[in-house]
Amino acid sequence: MTESSAAAAGPGAGGPPVEAVHDPAYHQAVIELLGAIAYGELSAFERLAEDAKLAPTLADKVAIGQMAAAEFGHLTRLRERLEALGADPFAAMETFQPGFDSFHRHTAPADWYEGLIKAYVGDGLAADFYREIAAYLDEDTRDLIISALDDSGHSAFVVERVRRGIEQDPRLGGRLALWGRRLMGEALTQAQRVAAERDALTALLAGGVDRPGLDLAALGRMFARLTERHAQRMADLGLDS
Repeated sequence: MTESSAAAAGPGAGGPPVEAVHDPAYHQAVIELLGAIAYGELSAFERLAEDAKLAPTLADKVAIGQMAAAEFGHLTRLRERLEALGADPFAAMETFQPGFDSFHRHTAPADWYEGLIKAYVGDGLAADFYREIAAYLDEDTRDLIISALDDSGHSAFVVERVRRGIEQDPRLGGRLALWGRRLMGEALTQAQRVAAERDALTALLAGGVDRPGLDLAALGRMFARLTERHAQRMADLGLDS
């Protein structure tokens, strides 16, 4: 749920040359990455559908329902892409189920406002991470990932609701700021785990002779950008990062 683009990710934004797309290792890495994003979209759909129950008004319930529907629409496109690549989309997603489910268990929102922060801050950070990686992919895959992570204007809804809540109860701001910082730490850990636990994804980030990758310095700059975008999101909400 953020407006950043893969074009800002760094020197690898041009993606690999055409011949790299047919490399088996690259092909597997793309399947794993799309599987991770697809399961993330499914998780977001399920979580938002649950969060709708906490919504204080019918209008809020409808807005959250629309957000959930958008996530499911993204999932459909990712599933179709995985099938076009010759992969079983459910097997590709299942690989990442334990890690994502563990993350959501550790970051279950206690109320409506915590759910909004998680949808905006947590999902936004994950989207930024995947966009960063997408900058090193072929054009078709990169475009699919960017479109799948589009928030379709939902950020404005969250920002307006959270700011209104803080205006009505200033004490809410301190609690939500702490919650946002916790989400940041948990989400960064999850992002690093996703990249490190899958050999194909690790190789994708490292690059090769026929395609760019991330060295340690570039990796550090990437996580610095993620941190900066998180701080901007928190500021948009009227919260300290």
